Amino acid sequence: MLCISEKPKRSALNQLTRTLLRKYDCGVRPVRNWTSSTTVSIDLILQSVLDVDGKTQSITISIWYRQIWTDEFLVWDPEEFDGINEISLSSDAIWVPDVIVSEFVDGGKSPLIPYIYVNSSGSVKNYRPMQVVLACSLEMYAFPFDKQNCSLTFRSWLHSVKEIDLTLWRSAEAIANDKREFMNDGEWELLSIPSRYWQIHQDNTDFAHIQFNVLIRRRPLLYVVGLLIPSIFLMLVDVISFYLPLDSGIRIAFKISILLGYTVFRVNMMDELPATAVRTPLIGVFFVVCMALLMLSLIKSILVVKLLHHSEKEVRQMSVSACLLDKYGSAGHESVLTSIKTLDHINTSRDYELEPSLLDGDLLSLNEIQDAPSGAEWLLQELVSLRLALSQDDSESSAQADWLTLCSRLDCFLFRVYLLVLVLYTSTLLLLWASWSFA
Repeated sequence: MLCISEKPKRSALNQLTRTLLRKYDCGVRPVRNWTSSTTVSIDLILQSVLDVDGKTQSITISIWYRQIWTDEFLVWDPEEFDGINEISLSSDAIWVPDVIVSEFVDGGKSPLIPYIYVNSSGSVKNYRPMQVVLACSLEMYAFPFDKQNCSLTFRSWLHSVKEIDLTLWRSAEAIANDKREFMNDGEWELLSIPSRYWQIHQDNTDFAHIQFNVLIRRRPLLYVVGLLIPSIFLMLVDVISFYLPLDSGIRIAFKISILLGYTVFRVNMMDELPATAVRTPLIGVFFVVCMALLMLSLIKSILVVKLLHHSEKEVRQMSVSACLLDKYGSAGHESVLTSIKTLDHINTSRDYELEPSLLDGDLLSLNEIQDAPSGAEWLLQELVSLRLALSQDDSESSAQADWLTLCSRLDCFLFRVYLLVLVLYTSTLLLLWASWSFA
Protein backbone atom coordinates (compact mmCIF):
# COMPACT_ATOMS: atom_id res chain seq x y z
CA MET A 1 0.00 0.00 0.00
CA LEU A 2 1.51 3.28 -1.09
CA CYS A 3 1.45 6.30 1.27
CA ILE A 4 0.84 9.53 -0.59
CA SER A 5 1.91 12.63 1.38
CA GLU A 6 -0.61 15.43 1.42
CA LYS A 7 0.44 18.90 0.28
CA PRO A 8 0.72 21.35 3.17
CA LYS A 9 -2.12 23.77 3.32
CA ARG A 10 -1.35 27.40 2.81
CA SER A 11 -1.83 29.56 5.87
CA ALA A 12 -4.92 31.72 6.12
CA LEU A 13 -2.74 34.81 5.92
CA ASN A 14 -1.12 33.58 2.73
CA GLN A 15 -4.48 32.68 1.20
CA LEU A 16 -5.93 36.08 2.12
CA THR A 17 -3.00 37.93 0.57
CA ARG A 18 -3.25 35.92 -2.65
CA THR A 19 -6.99 36.40 -2.79
CA LEU A 20 -6.79 40.18 -2.37
CA LEU A 21 -3.97 40.73 -4.84
CA ARG A 22 -4.89 38.12 -7.47
CA LYS A 23 -6.75 40.55 -9.75
CA TYR A 24 -5.70 43.79 -8.08
CA ASP A 25 -4.43 46.67 -10.26
CA CYS A 26 -2.35 49.15 -8.26
CA GLY A 27 -2.57 51.73 -11.03
CA VAL A 28 -6.34 52.19 -10.77
CA ARG A 29 -8.02 54.31 -8.14
CA PRO A 30 -9.80 51.81 -5.84
CA VAL A 31 -13.47 52.79 -6.33
CA ARG A 32 -16.25 50.77 -7.90
CA ASN A 33 -18.05 53.90 -9.10
CA TRP A 34 -15.56 56.14 -10.88
CA THR A 35 -17.63 59.27 -10.17
CA SER A 36 -17.13 58.92 -6.43
CA SER A 37 -14.02 60.51 -4.89
CA THR A 38 -11.48 58.89 -2.59
CA THR A 39 -11.22 60.73 0.71
CA VAL A 40 -7.74 60.70 2.26
CA SER A 41 -7.53 61.62 5.96
CA ILE A 42 -4.25 63.20 7.01
CA ASP A 43 -2.71 63.52 10.44
CA LEU A 44 0.56 65.09 11.57
CA ILE A 45 2.59 64.89 14.79
CA LEU A 46 5.74 66.98 15.12
CA GLN A 47 8.61 65.15 16.80
CA SER A 48 11.56 67.57 16.66
CA VAL A 49 13.09 70.57 14.90
CA LEU A 50 16.49 69.46 13.65
CA ASP A 51 17.85 72.52 11.88
CA VAL A 52 16.88 76.06 10.91
CA ASP A 53 19.07 77.48 8.14
CA GLY A 54 18.62 81.20 7.56
CA LYS A 55 21.07 81.30 4.66
CA THR A 56 19.18 78.76 2.52
CA GLN A 57 15.79 79.69 4.03
CA SER A 58 14.98 76.10 4.94
CA ILE A 59 13.98 74.12 8.01
CA THR A 60 14.55 70.43 8.76
CA ILE A 61 11.95 68.70 10.92
CA SER A 62 11.06 65.17 11.97
CA ILE A 63 7.37 64.23 11.91
CA TRP A 64 5.04 61.27 12.28
CA TYR A 65 2.84 61.26 9.17
CA ARG A 66 -0.39 59.28 8.87
CA GLN A 67 -2.65 58.69 5.86
CA ILE A 68 -5.94 56.82 6.02
CA TRP A 69 -8.22 56.05 3.07
CA THR A 70 -10.68 53.38 1.98
CA ASP A 71 -9.80 50.82 -0.71
CA GLU A 72 -13.04 49.24 -1.98
CA PHE A 73 -11.12 46.32 -3.54
CA LEU A 74 -9.43 45.23 -0.32
CA VAL A 75 -12.46 43.99 1.57
CA TRP A 76 -12.97 40.45 3.01
CA ASP A 77 -14.97 38.47 5.51
CA PRO A 78 -12.81 37.63 8.56
CA GLU A 79 -14.84 34.46 9.16
CA GLU A 80 -13.50 32.95 5.94
CA PHE A 81 -9.86 33.53 6.91
CA ASP A 82 -9.55 32.37 10.50
CA GLY A 83 -10.82 35.65 11.92
CA ILE A 84 -8.04 37.81 10.41
CA ASN A 85 -9.16 41.43 10.68
CA GLU A 86 -5.98 43.21 9.62
CA ILE A 87 -2.98 42.40 7.47
CA SER A 88 0.10 44.20 6.22
CA LEU A 89 0.69 44.53 2.51
CA SER A 90 3.54 45.91 0.45
CA SER A 91 3.03 49.55 -0.41
CA ASP A 92 4.21 48.79 -3.93
CA ALA A 93 1.45 46.21 -4.43
CA ILE A 94 -1.57 48.44 -3.84
CA TRP A 95 -2.77 51.88 -4.84
CA VAL A 96 -1.34 54.79 -2.82
CA PRO A 97 -2.55 58.40 -3.20
CA ASP A 98 -0.11 60.87 -4.74
CA VAL A 99 -0.22 63.30 -1.81
CA ILE A 100 2.90 65.47 -1.58
CA VAL A 101 4.17 68.44 0.44
CA SER A 102 4.32 71.62 -1.64
CA GLU A 103 7.24 73.09 0.36
CA PHE A 104 9.26 69.90 0.01
CA VAL A 105 12.97 70.50 -0.74
CA ASP A 106 14.78 67.33 0.31
CA GLY A 107 13.74 63.96 1.68
CA GLY A 108 16.39 64.02 4.39
CA LYS A 109 17.10 60.70 6.04
CA SER A 110 13.61 59.26 6.28
CA PRO A 111 13.55 55.50 7.00
CA LEU A 112 11.98 53.33 4.32
CA ILE A 113 8.75 51.68 5.51
CA PRO A 114 7.73 49.13 2.81
CA TYR A 115 4.43 47.98 4.38
CA ILE A 116 1.03 49.45 5.15
CA TYR A 117 -1.89 48.06 7.16
CA VAL A 118 -5.27 47.09 5.67
CA ASN A 119 -8.30 45.97 7.71
CA SER A 120 -11.26 43.87 6.61
CA SER A 121 -13.48 46.90 5.89
CA GLY A 122 -10.97 48.22 3.33
CA SER A 123 -9.49 50.95 5.51
CA VAL A 124 -5.83 51.48 4.61
CA LYS A 125 -3.41 53.00 7.14
CA ASN A 126 -0.12 54.38 5.93
CA TYR A 127 1.94 55.33 9.02
CA ARG A 128 5.54 56.42 8.61
CA PRO A 129 8.14 58.69 10.22
CA MET A 130 9.52 61.38 7.94
CA GLN A 131 12.50 63.71 8.07
CA VAL A 132 11.83 66.49 5.60
CA VAL A 133 13.60 69.67 4.55
CA LEU A 134 11.10 72.42 3.83
CA ALA A 135 11.43 75.81 2.17
CA CYS A 136 10.42 78.43 4.72
CA SER A 137 10.52 82.22 4.83
CA LEU A 138 12.63 82.70 7.95
CA GLU A 139 12.73 86.06 9.71
CA MET A 140 16.03 86.33 11.63
CA TYR A 141 15.93 90.04 12.48
CA ALA A 142 14.84 89.44 16.09
CA PHE A 143 17.47 86.73 16.75
CA PRO A 144 17.80 85.25 19.39
CA PHE A 145 14.24 86.20 20.38
CA ASP A 146 12.75 85.17 17.04
CA LYS A 147 9.65 83.15 16.21
CA GLN A 148 9.23 81.17 13.01
CA ASN A 149 6.12 80.13 11.11
CA CYS A 150 6.76 77.34 8.60
CA SER A 151 4.01 75.58 6.70
CA LEU A 152 3.47 72.08 5.35
CA THR A 153 0.88 72.06 2.59
CA PHE A 154 -0.41 68.62 1.55
CA ARG A 155 -2.09 68.23 -1.82
CA SER A 156 -2.61 65.71 -4.59
CA TRP A 157 -0.12 66.27 -7.38
CA LEU A 158 -2.45 65.25 -10.25
CA HIS A 159 -5.92 64.42 -8.98
CA SER A 160 -8.60 67.03 -8.57
CA VAL A 161 -10.99 67.20 -5.66
CA LYS A 162 -13.50 65.14 -7.66
CA GLU A 163 -11.04 62.24 -7.57
CA ILE A 164 -9.08 62.71 -4.32
CA ASP A 165 -10.34 64.85 -1.51
CA LEU A 166 -8.43 65.59 1.69
CA THR A 167 -9.62 65.87 5.26
CA LEU A 168 -8.19 66.02 8.78
CA TRP A 169 -8.16 62.74 10.66
CA ARG A 170 -8.37 64.56 13.99
CA SER A 171 -9.90 67.90 14.89
CA ALA A 172 -7.90 71.06 14.25
CA GLU A 173 -7.84 71.85 17.99
CA ALA A 174 -6.42 68.44 18.85
CA ILE A 175 -3.67 68.76 16.27
CA ALA A 176 -2.79 72.34 17.31
CA ASN A 177 -2.30 71.43 20.98
CA ASP A 178 -0.63 68.05 20.51
CA LYS A 179 2.89 68.31 21.99
CA ARG A 180 3.23 64.89 23.57
CA GLU A 181 5.80 63.59 21.07
CA PHE A 182 7.76 66.81 20.64
CA MET A 183 11.29 66.83 22.03
CA ASN A 184 10.96 69.95 24.14
CA ASP A 185 14.53 70.05 25.51
CA GLY A 186 16.19 71.52 22.43
CA GLU A 187 16.75 75.03 21.16
CA TRP A 188 13.21 75.43 19.81
CA GLU A 189 9.92 75.51 21.67
CA LEU A 190 6.75 74.35 19.95
CA LEU A 191 3.92 76.87 20.30
CA SER A 192 1.17 75.26 18.22
CA ILE A 193 0.34 73.63 14.88
CA PRO A 194 -2.78 75.28 13.46
CA SER A 195 -4.27 73.65 10.37
CA ARG A 196 -6.81 74.52 7.73
CA TYR A 197 -8.43 73.08 4.61
CA TRP A 198 -9.07 74.95 1.41
CA GLN A 199 -9.44 74.41 -2.32
CA ILE A 200 -7.52 76.14 -5.07
CA HIS A 201 -8.94 76.63 -8.56
CA GLN A 202 -6.42 75.87 -11.26
CA ASP A 203 -6.93 74.97 -14.94
CA ASN A 204 -10.73 74.93 -14.52
CA THR A 205 -10.34 72.32 -11.77
CA ASP A 206 -10.40 72.48 -7.98
CA PHE A 207 -7.60 70.91 -5.97
CA ALA A 208 -7.85 70.14 -2.26
CA HIS A 209 -5.17 71.45 0.14
CA ILE A 210 -4.49 70.95 3.84
CA GLN A 211 -1.95 73.25 5.43
CA PHE A 212 -0.22 72.78 8.80
CA ASN A 213 1.57 75.83 10.22
CA VAL A 214 4.41 74.93 12.57
CA LEU A 215 4.81 77.82 15.04
CA ILE A 216 8.09 77.60 16.96
CA ARG A 217 10.03 79.98 19.21
CA ARG A 218 13.76 79.99 19.90
CA ARG A 219 14.98 79.68 23.48
CA PRO A 220 17.35 82.69 23.85
CA LEU A 221 19.13 81.77 27.11
CA LEU A 222 22.14 80.17 25.42
CA TYR A 223 22.75 83.21 23.22
CA VAL A 224 22.10 85.72 25.99
CA VAL A 225 24.71 84.05 28.21
CA GLY A 226 27.20 83.37 25.42
CA LEU A 227 26.86 86.54 23.29
CA LEU A 228 25.02 89.45 24.91
CA ILE A 229 26.29 89.33 28.50
CA PRO A 230 30.03 89.16 27.61
CA SER A 231 29.56 92.03 25.15
CA ILE A 232 27.77 94.12 27.80
CA PHE A 233 30.54 93.38 30.33
CA LEU A 234 33.20 94.60 27.89
CA MET A 235 31.26 97.81 27.32
CA LEU A 236 30.96 98.37 31.09
CA VAL A 237 34.72 97.90 31.48
CA ASP A 238 35.25 100.49 28.75
CA VAL A 239 32.96 102.94 30.59
CA ILE A 240 34.85 102.38 33.87
CA SER A 241 38.17 103.03 32.09
CA PHE A 242 37.21 106.72 31.86
CA TYR A 243 38.08 106.99 35.55
CA LEU A 244 41.75 106.26 34.86
CA PRO A 245 44.09 109.31 35.13
CA LEU A 246 43.92 111.52 32.08
CA ASP A 247 47.60 112.54 32.07
CA SER A 248 48.90 108.96 32.00
CA GLY A 249 49.21 106.55 29.11
CA ILE A 250 47.40 103.76 30.99
CA ARG A 251 43.95 104.73 29.73
CA ILE A 252 44.80 104.49 26.03
CA ALA A 253 46.64 101.18 26.46
CA PHE A 254 43.70 99.81 28.46
CA LYS A 255 41.15 100.86 25.81
CA ILE A 256 43.26 99.31 23.06
CA SER A 257 43.28 96.05 25.04
CA ILE A 258 39.48 96.16 25.37
CA LEU A 259 39.05 96.76 21.64
CA LEU A 260 41.40 93.90 20.81
CA GLY A 261 39.58 91.58 23.22
CA TYR A 262 36.21 92.51 21.73
CA THR A 263 37.52 91.81 18.22
CA VAL A 264 38.72 88.34 19.26
CA PHE A 265 35.37 87.72 20.96
CA ARG A 266 33.48 88.63 17.77
CA VAL A 267 35.64 86.39 15.59
CA ASN A 268 35.09 83.42 17.90
CA MET A 269 31.32 83.99 18.03
CA MET A 270 30.76 84.32 14.28
CA ASP A 271 29.58 80.71 13.98
CA GLU A 272 26.88 81.33 16.60
CA LEU A 273 25.15 84.03 14.57
CA PRO A 274 22.60 83.08 11.90
CA ALA A 275 23.70 83.57 8.31
CA THR A 276 21.15 85.38 6.20
CA ALA A 277 21.52 87.19 2.90
CA VAL A 278 18.25 89.12 3.14
CA ARG A 279 18.34 91.13 6.35
CA THR A 280 21.03 91.57 9.00
CA PRO A 281 19.90 90.37 12.45
CA LEU A 282 19.59 93.07 15.08
CA ILE A 283 22.21 91.38 17.24
CA GLY A 284 24.72 91.79 14.40
CA VAL A 285 23.95 95.51 14.29
CA PHE A 286 24.38 95.55 18.08
CA PHE A 287 27.89 94.10 17.85
CA VAL A 288 28.91 96.50 15.07
CA VAL A 289 27.64 99.52 17.01
CA CYS A 290 29.41 98.32 20.19
CA MET A 291 32.68 98.08 18.29
CA ALA A 292 32.08 101.54 16.81
CA LEU A 293 31.49 102.92 20.31
CA LEU A 294 34.72 101.35 21.52
CA MET A 295 36.55 102.95 18.60
CA LEU A 296 34.90 106.30 19.37
CA SER A 297 35.91 106.01 23.02
CA LEU A 298 39.52 105.30 22.06
CA ILE A 299 39.65 108.19 19.56
CA LYS A 300 38.19 110.56 22.14
CA SER A 301 40.83 109.62 24.71
CA ILE A 302 43.63 109.98 22.15
CA LEU A 303 42.45 113.47 21.16
CA VAL A 304 42.16 114.66 24.75
CA VAL A 305 45.61 113.32 25.70
CA LYS A 306 47.12 114.83 22.57
CA LEU A 307 45.57 118.19 23.39
CA LEU A 308 46.85 117.97 26.94
CA HIS A 309 50.48 117.23 26.01
CA HIS A 310 50.55 119.73 23.17
CA SER A 311 49.45 122.52 25.53
CA GLU A 312 52.05 121.58 28.15
CA LYS A 313 54.79 122.23 25.59
CA GLU A 314 53.36 125.63 24.75
CA VAL A 315 53.07 126.56 28.42
CA ARG A 316 56.70 125.57 28.98
CA GLN A 317 57.84 127.83 26.10
CA MET A 318 55.84 130.74 27.43
CA SER A 319 57.34 130.28 30.90
CA VAL A 320 60.93 130.48 29.59
CA SER A 321 60.15 133.69 27.69
CA ALA A 322 58.59 135.20 30.80
CA CYS A 323 61.77 134.56 32.79
CA LEU A 324 63.89 136.38 30.21
CA LEU A 325 61.54 139.34 30.23
CA ASP A 326 61.36 139.77 33.99
CA LYS A 327 65.05 139.87 34.78
CA TYR A 328 66.13 142.67 37.14
CA GLY A 329 67.12 145.50 34.75
CA SER A 330 66.03 149.08 34.03
CA ALA A 331 66.89 151.91 31.66
CA GLY A 332 70.40 153.43 32.19
CA HIS A 333 73.07 152.50 34.79
CA GLU A 334 71.15 151.62 37.96
CA SER A 335 72.32 150.06 41.17
CA VAL A 336 71.66 146.63 42.57
CA LEU A 337 68.90 148.06 44.74
CA THR A 338 67.07 149.06 41.56
CA SER A 339 67.29 145.43 40.35
CA ILE A 340 65.81 144.22 43.63
CA LYS A 341 63.02 146.75 43.26
CA THR A 342 62.30 145.41 39.78
CA LEU A 343 61.51 141.98 41.26
CA ASP A 344 58.77 143.47 43.41
CA HIS A 345 56.98 144.62 40.26
CA ILE A 346 56.78 141.10 38.73
CA ASN A 347 53.22 140.31 37.83
CA THR A 348 52.21 137.41 40.06
CA SER A 349 49.25 136.61 37.82
CA ARG A 350 51.74 135.20 35.26
CA ASP A 351 50.81 137.80 32.60
CA TYR A 352 54.35 138.84 31.58
CA GLU A 353 54.94 141.70 29.14
CA LEU A 354 58.19 142.49 27.34
CA GLU A 355 59.55 146.07 27.42
CA PRO A 356 62.65 146.53 25.25
CA SER A 357 63.97 149.35 27.43
CA LEU A 358 64.18 147.04 30.45
CA LEU A 359 66.35 144.39 28.81
CA ASP A 360 69.38 146.68 28.28
CA GLY A 361 69.10 148.04 31.80
CA ASP A 362 69.11 144.56 33.28
CA LEU A 363 72.24 143.57 31.37
CA LEU A 364 74.08 146.76 32.46
CA SER A 365 73.09 146.17 36.08
CA LEU A 366 74.41 142.61 35.88
CA ASN A 367 77.69 143.88 34.43
CA GLU A 368 78.10 146.31 37.32
CA ILE A 369 77.47 143.52 39.82
CA GLN A 370 79.97 141.23 38.10
CA ASP A 371 82.63 143.98 38.07
CA ALA A 372 82.25 144.60 41.78
CA PRO A 373 84.65 142.48 43.78
CA SER A 374 82.55 142.71 46.95
CA GLY A 375 81.17 139.37 48.34
CA ALA A 376 77.91 141.01 49.45
CA GLU A 377 77.11 142.09 45.90
CA TRP A 378 77.84 138.61 44.54
CA LEU A 379 75.54 137.07 47.17
CA LEU A 380 72.79 139.52 46.23
CA GLN A 381 73.12 138.54 42.57
CA GLU A 382 72.70 134.86 43.40
CA LEU A 383 69.61 135.57 45.48
CA VAL A 384 68.06 137.45 42.56
CA SER A 385 68.73 134.51 40.19
CA LEU A 386 67.23 132.03 42.66
CA ARG A 387 64.09 134.10 43.04
CA LEU A 388 63.62 134.26 39.26
CA ALA A 389 64.06 130.49 38.94
CA LEU A 390 61.46 129.82 41.64
CA SER A 391 59.04 132.23 39.97
CA GLN A 392 59.54 130.40 36.67
CA ASP A 393 58.79 126.99 38.25
CA ASP A 394 55.68 128.29 39.98
CA SER A 395 54.47 129.80 36.72
CA GLU A 396 54.93 126.52 34.81
CA SER A 397 53.28 124.41 37.49
CA SER A 398 50.31 126.74 37.78
CA ALA A 399 49.79 126.87 34.01
CA GLN A 400 50.00 123.10 33.67
CA ALA A 401 47.54 122.61 36.53
CA ASP A 402 45.06 125.02 34.96
CA TRP A 403 45.29 123.31 31.57
CA LEU A 404 44.96 119.87 33.12
CA THR A 405 41.78 121.06 34.84
CA LEU A 406 40.40 122.34 31.54
CA CYS A 407 41.20 119.08 29.73
CA SER A 408 39.63 117.10 32.58
CA ARG A 409 36.41 119.07 32.22
CA LEU A 410 36.40 118.47 28.47
CA ASP A 411 37.00 114.76 29.08
CA CYS A 412 34.15 114.66 31.58
CA PHE A 413 31.79 116.34 29.11
CA LEU A 414 32.66 113.92 26.31
CA PHE A 415 32.30 111.00 28.71
CA ARG A 416 28.77 112.08 29.63
CA VAL A 417 27.82 112.39 25.96
CA TYR A 418 29.29 108.93 25.27
CA LEU A 419 27.48 107.45 28.26
CA LEU A 420 24.16 109.00 27.19
CA VAL A 421 24.45 107.55 23.68
CA LEU A 422 25.37 104.14 25.08
CA VAL A 423 22.46 104.10 27.55
CA LEU A 424 19.90 105.19 24.95
CA TYR A 425 21.10 102.60 22.43
CA THR A 426 21.21 99.76 24.96
CA SER A 427 17.79 100.65 26.40
CA THR A 428 16.20 100.66 22.95
CA LEU A 429 17.60 97.21 22.13
CA LEU A 430 16.57 95.76 25.49
CA LEU A 431 13.02 97.07 25.08
CA LEU A 432 12.77 95.59 21.58
CA TRP A 433 14.11 92.21 22.69
CA ALA A 434 11.88 92.17 25.77
CA SER A 435 8.78 92.91 23.68
CA TRP A 436 9.71 90.11 21.23
CA SER A 437 10.47 87.67 24.03
CA PHE A 438 7.14 88.09 25.84
CA ALA A 439 4.99 88.57 22.76
